[in-house]
Amino acid sequence: MPATAKKTTPPASKKKAAPAAKAAAKPAAKPENKLAKLGLHNDMDLVLPLPLRYEDETTLMSIAEASMRGLQTVQVEGVVTACDVQFRPRRQLIVTVGDDSGQLTLRFINFYGSQTKQLAEGTRVRVRGELRHGFFGAEMVHPSYKVVNEGAPLPDVLTPVYPAGEGLSQAYLRKAIANAMSRLDWSDTLPPSMLETLNLAGFEPSVRLLHNPPPDVDEHALIERSHPAWIRMKFDELLAQQLSLKRAQAARRAKTSRALPVTGRITEELTKVLPFQLTGAQQRVLEEIRADLRQSFPMQRLLQGDVGSGKTVVAALAAAQAIDSGCQAVLMAPTEILAEQHFRKIAAWMEPLNVGVAWLSGSQKKKEKTEALAHIESGAARLVIGTHALIQDTVQFENLGLVIVDEQHRFGVGQRLALRNKSFNPADREAAAVPHQLMMSATPIPRTLAMTYYADLEVSVIDELPPGRSPIVTRVIDQNRRDEVIERVHAAALEGKQIYWVCPLIEESEALQLQTATDTHAALSAALPDLQIGLVHGRMKPVEKQIVMEGFSRGAIHLLVATTVIEVGVDVPNASLMVIEHAERFGLSQLHQLRGRVGRGSAASVCLLLYQGPLGGTAKQRLATMRETTDGFEIARRDLDIRGPGEFLGARQSGEAMLRFADLATDQWLVEKARDTAQALLQHTPDIVDRHLARWLGGREDFLKV
Repeated sequence: MPATAKKTTPPASKKKAAPAAKAAAKPAAKPENKLAKLGLHNDMDLVLPLPLRYEDETTLMSIAEASMRGLQTVQVEGVVTACDVQFRPRRQLIVTVGDDSGQLTLRFINFYGSQTKQLAEGTRVRVRGELRHGFFGAEMVHPSYKVVNEGAPLPDVLTPVYPAGEGLSQAYLRKAIANAMSRLDWSDTLPPSMLETLNLAGFEPSVRLLHNPPPDVDEHALIERSHPAWIRMKFDELLAQQLSLKRAQAARRAKTSRALPVTGRITEELTKVLPFQLTGAQQRVLEEIRADLRQSFPMQRLLQGDVGSGKTVVAALAAAQAIDSGCQAVLMAPTEILAEQHFRKIAAWMEPLNVGVAWLSGSQKKKEKTEALAHIESGAARLVIGTHALIQDTVQFENLGLVIVDEQHRFGVGQRLALRNKSFNPADREAAAVPHQLMMSATPIPRTLAMTYYADLEVSVIDELPPGRSPIVTRVIDQNRRDEVIERVHAAALEGKQIYWVCPLIEESEALQLQTATDTHAALSAALPDLQIGLVHGRMKPVEKQIVMEGFSRGAIHLLVATTVIEVGVDVPNASLMVIEHAERFGLSQLHQLRGRVGRGSAASVCLLLYQGPLGGTAKQRLATMRETTDGFEIARRDLDIRGPGEFLGARQSGEAMLRFADLATDQWLVEKARDTAQALLQHTPDIVDRHLARWLGGREDFLKV
């Protein structure tokens, strides 16, 4: 006979049950509305959220046998012999269940009053939970249970446990998913010949197995997601993502952009005035960019380069090609310090060549901003450099041909698009012409991540540092040796070296008792009265930061105490020692960026990572990585292993949500297969592409087109 009641899970807290009478007047949200809130609108939406885990309800043990198993999850069946609410040591429901072999106590700390009736004496129940031995013998605390008739059959498949939203029970989800599976169009989106070539299982058997695995399934492969059914799911979603991104790339190439073919006077003279020779890697990526700029569709290129690899000069030469071709170029950076650093360096190269360079930031006075806006709109400014202020509606370009975005992952999708959509001119705007776009990042992106999330971009990599750069030695030092570090800083300053001292907070926080920049500045000023010590942080007025940074740049300040505002863009070749306070609190890529502020000259450079013990596992991994390598790509690879892809992607994280099943740390081989398959399908079988994208992305395809 079938079970006579649904499986029940006790409430998390009795507080939730208390206001039931008040809530009775309000109509409860329908389960189908709750499904819609979770984004589950159709049968395929319901089928593709696969189980988080499984419960084995296919076997029963006697209570005596289960008692001998120790701490593990077991399922038993028996008749309730006692059900009482006890009040010592606290209010709890104690239920005794017995079978022919023994008795078992069920203990519910939080419970509904109705459970005393549901678990009345004489009721037969099937109970599943972790059995342990308490003061009164074998017991389970808060087990799952269901009331059954004697002889009720056991399931013949494992019971799936799904990710559930509030108010949606597992029983409702299982029924809804089973109904969806009975109505679903199971036709495979991939032809049999392709499945055979790729050694992939069919779609329908894979989905059915994952929702209802047989008891003899390889549990390890199921949990580790290495089972052939899981491989098919991972491949399908990676293929959908690759198809979507490549379609976005094709759509971009169908748009119109002004070709920028000229490398004339500005380019030639800029190359001559540079105080250094380009490295081979810089020359290679510059040729890749120049080839893109000659096309009549928009360039969408990501320029990667480790800290100090020379991305700025490549950007300046790309801008020179746009200017030589009769267009304006714009460079946007995420912080005022970085944007101003770019402005000072590039303007010093460009202005002697009679190229108008404009500066635009949110902190400018009204008169300065008005003048800059006029120069931009008239075209007198051929190159514009600034911060987020560049995307304001008041900024109008006369003839914009190239957009350069530095540290692109720090900008939201909307911000990058707003700048890119600053059209050439009103006539071109109607023709939907868009500027070429070059994005730069000093946070190297591992190859797998770039293949997965940047398949719609061309990627250039500067994998060579300029000659003469000194190696950076990194030391990890306990906070208790702070006095020794201060002595080392003093000695370095007396030798003519300059030092950064980086702190994670600006002022005292009760939540995080960390040394702060303001306190550190005061303490170091007292300890080292013979040194000039500056302070810079994000809450200072721009003019104040500028004065301090100028003093440090020209050597008037020996020691600069700073927050992470100096993380990118600051270039002081004489700075050869960095101390990072509470290094265990920083992310790995951020530590690498900060360390890159030293080692920019010929002097041997040192980075001291001060930490407060005891360290957690992740913090130990980060600090060990920093001590072992200065290779940005190796650091990025390890950072991906530690934290996953999120922070590498910036505002592209909307695309990350599309990868529910694949794991970039372990499924790189599948990414490569999916990429190659996507290319073949797009060329030869567009009908398969449409069906596959409809199944996997539905209306969410636009999330990946950023």
